[in-house]
Amino acid sequence: MEYSLRQRNLNGKTEVFDPVRKKWVVMTPEERVRQIFILYLLNVRQFPISHLSVEKAITVNGLTKRYDIVVFGEDQKPYLVVECKAPEVEISQAVVEQAGRYNSTLRAPYVGVTNGSTRLFFHIEFDTGTISPVDLEKI
Repeated sequence: MEYSLRQRNLNGKTEVFDPVRKKWVVMTPEERVRQIFILYLLNVRQFPISHLSVEKAITVNGLTKRYDIVVFGEDQKPYLVVECKAPEVEISQAVVEQAGRYNSTLRAPYVGVTNGSTRLFFHIEFDTGTISPVDLEKI
């Protein structure tokens, strides 16, 4: 999936406009993946922009961490947690576990990881502890 990102050059750095945070941010490889996924959520999946949250601090096991993207449901509860990585970062077990740790606090029924080319998403059944792979388009 490829989308047109709003970009500008400022003081020798490329920046991209984040429609959720409503501000310009430095375009790193991870940020590019994050912004493309945000556009997918907004334009393809048609989640309302008001249901998306980007780069917010949460407490995980007593430590302050920042999640990449959380999509909230109509009930205002976390619905989907997405951890974004730069394209050169392999989507490993450690990356999936990082997203899972964030979700232990957020408790969304869906969690996923992407580096732009690889996407792994899971359904979490908290009552039974069951974790099942799920197709992104079915979330």
